[in-house]
Amino acid sequence: MNGVIGLLGTLALLLAAGGAIGLIDRRGFRPGWLLVAVALVAANDALLTRAYRHIPDLIPAADWNWQGKLLALALTLLVAALPAFGWKRVGLTLRQARGSLTAALPVALLYCAFFTALALYFPDDPSSAEEIAFQLTMPGLEEEPFYRGILLFALDRAFTRRVRFLGVDWGWGALLSCGLFGLAHAFGYSAGHFSFDPVVMALTAIPSLLAVWLRLRTGSLLLPILLHNFGNAISLML
Repeated sequence: MNGVIGLLGTLALLLAAGGAIGLIDRRGFRPGWLLVAVALVAANDALLTRAYRHIPDLIPAADWNWQGKLLALALTLLVAALPAFGWKRVGLTLRQARGSLTAALPVALLYCAFFTALALYFPDDPSSAEEIAFQLTMPGLEEEPFYRGILLFALDRAFTRRVRFLGVDWGWGALLSCGLFGLAHAFGYSAGHFSFDPVVMALTAIPSLLAVWLRLRTGSLLLPILLHNFGNAISLML
């Protein structure tokens, strides 16, 4: 029940923020796509939690949520295959935009340096082989195609105004998708009240802006996926 209430809180924040932006910029606002984004967040959360444990656990021996991640990834790939989305349009392509790697590689190195510094400053306890395998694969493979793929695509359709900055066209969708990514880690409900951790929010939402820039600059999710898994796993291997 706590998870459901936390999800409803997140969806309410998305609708409130999206509605406020829509009122400010009515010409660039498509409310139908905002509702699509809300539905995507709800469906993603339901599958990650195995519909709040109503779906049978088919990998009971695992300590990590392989099944929830795989279910959520399957839905993301299914949505990406729909004509209204399209795999290439959401970034599910290995092809990098011409000339983009020259600009992208320094940003990728900055991303790696940030998480390496965090790993050195906040060392983890010894990790199991399963944890290392999970962190090297699932976070990037599931979260990037969702947050920087189909969710970003839907929010960019909901808010069409763009501002050119640092070589890419930014919209409200980029900021909202990063905010939602941060909230997924920092916002929740338990013991009868909502909780919010601003440090966790900053450590997730801010790096995700780099991932969005890489996605927009290269036209591909390849680098964001690789870097996401690096960021999650580096502390386990140092």
